Amino acid sequence: MGFPGTWMTQSESVIYRVVPKCACSTIGQILYYSDHGHFYDGDIHDAREGLHKWNQDESQPVIEAAARERRAYAFTCVRNPYARILSSFFDKIAGIQRNGKRYRGNMVPKLARTYGVDVGSPEDGFAFDQIASFRRFLLFARDTVRFRRPMDPDIHWSAMSGHIGTFVGNGGRLDHIVHTETFGAGMRTVLDAIETPVPVDLAAVPRFNESAGHGPKRAHPVEAYFDDLSMHLVREMYKRDFDLFGYDIDDPSNKMPVREIDLHAVHAFLSE
Repeated sequence: MGFPGTWMTQSESVIYRVVPKCACSTIGQILYYSDHGHFYDGDIHDAREGLHKWNQDESQPVIEAAARERRAYAFTCVRNPYARILSSFFDKIAGIQRNGKRYRGNMVPKLARTYGVDVGSPEDGFAFDQIASFRRFLLFARDTVRFRRPMDPDIHWSAMSGHIGTFVGNGGRLDHIVHTETFGAGMRTVLDAIETPVPVDLAAVPRFNESAGHGPKRAHPVEAYFDDLSMHLVREMYKRDFDLFGYDIDDPSNKMPVREIDLHAVHAFLSE
């Protein structure tokens, strides 16, 4: 399988295992800047040069050697699962993508028919019951994650441990895991541990949110979207993520991690 979802700087200063909806656009731009001294002009996910990416054939042997031989510092980034699944809904289900279309073509119309999900439209100002529609989406997301129907889980709401597990299970080892909620401190740890061709001033780095402005704004605090049933569905999908990455499974209002990540436990569990 190799190392899908893995990026590395061309200078081989650092390896990053991408986890969707966990500041990946900002991290990718930081890595790009650390080699070139400027940010990529566009969505970093579209960049075909300036970064090694596993989905580019010519990058695979370079990434594989660096990961397996552990000759480059490796890290990833995680996010509170309650906030992450909610962000996935507003970006990929309720939002319009950069190409002006709905995500994955007919998926949203199918959700409307089979799960009763209503996400409005740009024409009506995205006027819909956000809480009711999100909770119906959660049923769909749970079905994809637990039962792989009516489709396999999308990368934007499949478990973070699953993404990271491919890196660890195939012979990679992480030196650090950044919490999105303490992003500045986490990325400081990464940058302090490596040598980059270009110094990075984290305080001057903008947040690159490529989904901003393409859909409805969240109208309520995170916890308003989760009743008892919704929390049960989230536990079904992401209990391993809560346990491994130190988040509070019982309180959607508490986005902050409640304990440090035990890297040894993460590697032991994900390499099984």
